[in-house]
Amino acid sequence: MTDFLLELRSEEIPARMQAKAREDLAKLFTAELAKAGIATSALVTYATPRRLTLIARDLPLETAAVSEEVKGPKTSAPPQALEGFLRKTGLTREQLVDRGGTLFAVTEKPGRATAAVLAEAIPAIVRAFPWPKSMRWGDASASTESLRWVRPLQGIVALLGEEIVPFEIAGIESGAATLGHRFHHPYQITIGGAHDYVEKLRACHVIVDQDERATLIRDHAREAALQAGLELIEDEGLVAENAGLTEWPIPLLGQFDPAFLDVPPEVIQLTARVNQKYFVCRSADGTLANAFVCTANIAAHDGGAKIVEGNRKVLAARLSDAKFFYDTDLKVPLEEQAAKLEKIVFHEKLGTLADKVDRVAKLARWLVEEGIILPGTGRGTSEAGGGGAPRSAAPVENPLHPQPMADGPPPLAGEELAALAERAARLAKADLVTGMVGEFPELQGLMGGYYAAAQGEHPAVAAAIRDHYKPVGQGDDVPTDPVTVAVSLADKLDTLASFFGSDQAPTGSKDPFALRRAALGAILIIVHNDLSLSLAKTVTAAMTGAWWGKDTSRHIQLLNFLADRLKVQQREAGVRHDLIDAVFALGGEDDLVRLLARVHALQAFVTTEDGKNLLAGYKRAANILKKEAPSAPSPLRGEGRGEGLPSSASPGTAPHPDPLPRGEREQEQVSLSYTPEPAEAALMTALDSAEPRATAAIGHEDFAAAMAALASLRAPIDAFFDSVIVNDADPAKRSARLALLERVRAAVHNVADFSRIEG
Repeated sequence: MTDFLLELRSEEIPARMQAKAREDLAKLFTAELAKAGIATSALVTYATPRRLTLIARDLPLETAAVSEEVKGPKTSAPPQALEGFLRKTGLTREQLVDRGGTLFAVTEKPGRATAAVLAEAIPAIVRAFPWPKSMRWGDASASTESLRWVRPLQGIVALLGEEIVPFEIAGIESGAATLGHRFHHPYQITIGGAHDYVEKLRACHVIVDQDERATLIRDHAREAALQAGLELIEDEGLVAENAGLTEWPIPLLGQFDPAFLDVPPEVIQLTARVNQKYFVCRSADGTLANAFVCTANIAAHDGGAKIVEGNRKVLAARLSDAKFFYDTDLKVPLEEQAAKLEKIVFHEKLGTLADKVDRVAKLARWLVEEGIILPGTGRGTSEAGGGGAPRSAAPVENPLHPQPMADGPPPLAGEELAALAERAARLAKADLVTGMVGEFPELQGLMGGYYAAAQGEHPAVAAAIRDHYKPVGQGDDVPTDPVTVAVSLADKLDTLASFFGSDQAPTGSKDPFALRRAALGAILIIVHNDLSLSLAKTVTAAMTGAWWGKDTSRHIQLLNFLADRLKVQQREAGVRHDLIDAVFALGGEDDLVRLLARVHALQAFVTTEDGKNLLAGYKRAANILKKEAPSAPSPLRGEGRGEGLPSSASPGTAPHPDPLPRGEREQEQVSLSYTPEPAEAALMTALDSAEPRATAAIGHEDFAAAMAALASLRAPIDAFFDSVIVNDADPAKRSARLALLERVRAAVHNVADFSRIEG
């Protein structure tokens, strides 16, 4: 057993491609060796800007001999079948093996030298390598058949143990020689094998392990900032990128003109990060410091002074551009910027950005005027299904700010809140036409917030402009300020209504307009802020504003889409899928907050002993009812309910069987023609008590109390099944007892469709 070393040396490999290249190299190498029946005990891959390396541990020196067996025709088969089999295998009749009247072709394949396998495998890997972008070079590039690589390939090291594995790729022969650091040691190094590769290169100022380089950059950058009395602003993405740009990383601290600190700190950080790959620092008070950390690829004789000075000048030029954009943008009121949106097409079917802004502004005002978003806290009670108020505004954490741009405003009057929501919505997209956002699209919203604050807009308007894109994912901050909530929710609902209304819903894995993200954002805002709203009515309002108000099929499609996204979000949050389906199946509920409160209460309940036993009793009752009257509709199921939030799992209104006609069942509930048995009477009494308590608890949205009321049925149900014969010979008793079981099922179904709960 021995180790194999492969190094593919080239001109600079882009940092963003290195991690994937390491994965692909390991995957392709493993697959090629598997074809020859060779396995390795461990694979290690490395990447630097100039080399892609693989070390395979414990390879055998040769492959094992194998015996291949192919089943042929019967000995009694026609001659034509035998002749065809012989042509296929290349054998003669005498070489076939007869086993019980069936012929087999048995071929013994001797083992091969592993070096020979590798000499065939590596060229195949190199030629098939899936670089995102690749190139041809030199005279050979005139042919499309020439080698393609990410950058010109310059050398190959291939050593099995201490022996060279000989092969050639596009005129480059494998060998044992590589080069050290481009400046510190630009000479050939002879590698002895996998055992000394890493250390020989280290001696020549090349750290081949990308993780070691990343740790060095992280630790030394922190130390450089600490020595200057500053704190490094952590950025793991920047650590990885600098590790991919250097072979001998040396972090160096520099400073820039403090006058640039007048520019918003996010702009400075983005300029330093995106354009120059620099880290930034903060002072002890948490504000941005006029300091940066660059990563050199050389240990300079002057300690890096000239490198720092050169980087300072380049950063100063970049920051001067940023300051120019910022100062120029500030001179133009956001209202004037917003007017330019009329010239920008949002989508060919949906008009301009100005059209979208107008729809969002009207919808944001509607959300406030309907009482869905209130100035204070707690849930509202408007006709729209009640209004919900966000929690008090919390500052958005920013590593560059000790404080947010604007603290949460004091509570607003209803009309003032509506006016501010509309104002914020009309200005929210204005920064898209500014010079700063044109340079850094990542700053959309944020720069609008800065400009609004500087131009004297209400703090709540500035905060809403800044944060209205949030949340952009499951882990992002969710807005809580009422004005921001109104604008953010309206923006997302309009996007969904517009694209669904114009028949551009996501299909399969394709979601070009990020509608799944918009739906998740809307759901998170509603749930996090405890907003009570009729989702159907709200979607209708959004669809009407987006010109699609008359097409109810598209309303239903969007509601189903939101229901599915809610299910996905809840499953990812740890809620059992069957419990979600059990509540969704009820129908008549499109208040997401109420619906989820019911789901969470149900999840807590079914894990208790009372919950498990009640579920078992319910299923026994449901099975009896299904068996006794499998096709009869239940008058207790679905009465007085709306269609509710649509769901792909269930329309929510499927009837359950009922063994008795309505009139007969009601007569049996009022008066019995016989004396009930003790357990039967006890269950009736328990139902008489539990049903109104559960109904009242549901009316007060106290779903835990509703579950507790149902839990009181556990013992009476158990006793009923233990001592009472449901299918009594007396038709009156049988009908009454089946009706009693229907009452049990109906009582449980006021909370959830227990038939969908597993267990």
